[in-house]
Amino acid sequence: MWYSSAMERRIAATKEQPHAPAKAAATFDRGPATDMRDYIIASGDKLTGEQHDHYTLRLRDIARPDRPRERLALQGPESLNTAELVAVLWGVGTRKEDVLEMARRAIKEYGEQALMHEKDSTKLSKALGIPLVKAQQLIAALELGRRTYQKRGGLPIYIHSAAQAHSHLRSIGASQKEHLRGLYLNSRYQVIHDEVISIGSLTANIVHPREVFGPAIEHNAVGVILAHNHPSGSLSPTQEDLEITKQLIAAGALLGIQLIDHLVVNESHYKSIIMEASRL
Repeated sequence: MWYSSAMERRIAATKEQPHAPAKAAATFDRGPATDMRDYIIASGDKLTGEQHDHYTLRLRDIARPDRPRERLALQGPESLNTAELVAVLWGVGTRKEDVLEMARRAIKEYGEQALMHEKDSTKLSKALGIPLVKAQQLIAALELGRRTYQKRGGLPIYIHSAAQAHSHLRSIGASQKEHLRGLYLNSRYQVIHDEVISIGSLTANIVHPREVFGPAIEHNAVGVILAHNHPSGSLSPTQEDLEITKQLIAAGALLGIQLIDHLVVNESHYKSIIMEASRL
């Protein structure tokens, strides 16, 4: 269903209408801070197939003319995928990991779009288990790209539905680790910040409201869309998912920052925890 109210009606709506009586414990009262209503919540409930281990092609397995550096020289950067470009940037890997293997893992575990918005090299290094210097090289290269893009007047991204949010956040669904990622929106539903909030088990001890809403305050966002994956591929919210979402809605209401949605995602489908809770 579409929410028809605009962001500007928040104050009037909350003053003129009394709050609805509280529902059952499983239902979330999204509170007066929840008025970014040009956003559609819908859910897809299909599961992806089981994931199987497979051999990862390493740089030494590739014929020299087909390696990223050689193809960059002969065919140009357009011929390389993102992982290959990162491998060229890094040059060499570590004793434990081949450079191409490490680049592929970094993109898969962190998510390509999240990497594009990351600015904290220390956080990136710890999250991916890569040397700090490599995290710094990547952050510097991405910052150069951002500055060039901004000068050229890159198009803004707007999120008006759960389906659009999933399209933007689906990359974390392929990860073997649980990721919590946030999209931070202004009053026009424009994405003004994209951040990987945590990597690891989603627990109340890790997902503290300050970790979620700190970036919102820093970037003057009025709404947040969260998404996390289950490494199993399941889209069913756990009891802890429900409890954390309820706590974050309450915290956001106190701050005047709306938790618009919280999705469980895999690569092809998603479920809205807020929508699921309303059906219980």
